[in-house]
Amino acid sequence: MSQTQLVSMWPVLALALLHLFAGRLVFLSGTPRSIWLSLAGGVSVAYIFLHLFPELGAGQALVEAAAGAFGWLEHHVYLMALTGLVVFYGLERLVTTQRRQAKAGPEAEANPGVFWLHIGSFAIYNALIGYLLYQREEEATRQLLLFALAMALHFVVNDFGLQQHHAQAYRRRGRWVLVAALVLGWATGLVVELPEAAIALLTAFIGGGVVLNVLKEELPKERESRYWAFLLGASAYAVLLLAL
Repeated sequence: MSQTQLVSMWPVLALALLHLFAGRLVFLSGTPRSIWLSLAGGVSVAYIFLHLFPELGAGQALVEAAAGAFGWLEHHVYLMALTGLVVFYGLERLVTTQRRQAKAGPEAEANPGVFWLHIGSFAIYNALIGYLLYQREEEATRQLLLFALAMALHFVVNDFGLQQHHAQAYRRRGRWVLVAALVLGWATGLVVELPEAAIALLTAFIGGGVVLNVLKEELPKERESRYWAFLLGASAYAVLLLAL
């Protein structure tokens, strides 16, 4: 394994540990929503809008060149970002509706089929993030760390949302599946090199998913989210990204 490959391995291990131990950060639990979760959500969204989405402009040119028969689709990359948002919105609605119909309490577990569909989708999401982390080892270490930090804070937000939906099922099984998917995605990068156009599409899908997964945790009225903390996180990370 080369030196540059080792550089991307450490962020993956850090993200894996976050999945395993985020549930023990009890100070983040409860209502009103923890200011730290709102802060983390703001950082994640700022990264997507100010760093990841601007990359889509360059990615769009690559996709258009490789589109071939699908050249009539003028905005392939942006369609993938929209797809990521729509897919995860649909999953959230499915789980929320199932819990409402079952009149489930805060510690109730979702239907097993719904649970595995939800966790399986997030496993694919994690695998894609792991793969993109490997791909970014070719960039400056600073860019890799900015991506890893934004994803780390995003994972904390996701973990608390998944625990709220799936309770003990997530703590017993779900988090381990997500850790395995993250590591597997990174390891896949060692042996599979996708075309740059495909990487641009995957990046767009993740971008759309991150935006939805953050906002779905912040917007519900019952969460009593801290807007000022979300704004502070978004503003501070935006200033950092623009300054670098």
